[in-house]
Amino acid sequence: MSTHYETLSAADTYREAFAVEPPESLGERHLWPRKPGFFIVHAATAAAIAQPTAAPAVDARVDGDTDVAADAGTSTDAPAPATAPNTDRVLVPAQWGLVPHWVKSASDAKLRATKLVNAKSDTASTGTAFRDAWLKGQRCIVPMTAFYEDDLRSGKAVPTRVARVDGKPMGVAGLWARWQGADGEVIISYCLLNVNANNHALLHRYGQPGSEKSMPAILNEGAYDAWLTARPEKAKEFMRQYAAQWLLANPVEKKADKVPKGLLG
Repeated sequence: MSTHYETLSAADTYREAFAVEPPESLGERHLWPRKPGFFIVHAATAAAIAQPTAAPAVDARVDGDTDVAADAGTSTDAPAPATAPNTDRVLVPAQWGLVPHWVKSASDAKLRATKLVNAKSDTASTGTAFRDAWLKGQRCIVPMTAFYEDDLRSGKAVPTRVARVDGKPMGVAGLWARWQGADGEVIISYCLLNVNANNHALLHRYGQPGSEKSMPAILNEGAYDAWLTARPEKAKEFMRQYAAQWLLANPVEKKADKVPKGLLG
């Protein structure tokens, strides 16, 4: 599971690829657990995050809407063209590392967040930390340029940058949460959803030998709105491997501060 990813480097990319207004500041280029990043939701959901009583968190689909399985795409599909601008989507600043609403203190939240940056898609609906966010439809899209995995086949960890072959950004499925402490402190947070990659032609190479392999659940571009609005019982249909032929993996060197050379931005 990746604990490092690369954010978007240009403001215009947010508009072109995700149909959202970019942030005033792009923030850090390289993200690790508990760092401030961004996720995308629909406007009604963003209002509910800011003011929990202002609007329902999910604009759920009703019977007769576009077929979810068709929107989700397949693992062998070519990346779909970017969707037309959708002013209903909003970019939300948040911490990477989920803080469940039932956490009792800010100190406990900090400890948990570093371990809750990824959620396995097959257990997200049952695991204690992620269950409520999944069942309540608190789904989001995490925009990124690349994610990093360790190649341990040589016996030494070699950080490897994984990105789309065409250089376009990826929209990864995620879950968000809103935590509020007794003193009124609020933490908006998110995690990435992962799918099993044991049989993935590219991603099966990375991670600890003998362990289960995983990869972020990269969404087909045409499925962004469907993912955000699908009924909870349909959401797992979007949890699919992204085709290996549309991904490129390159090993990178690391400085003492663990930032890959040449990738500072």
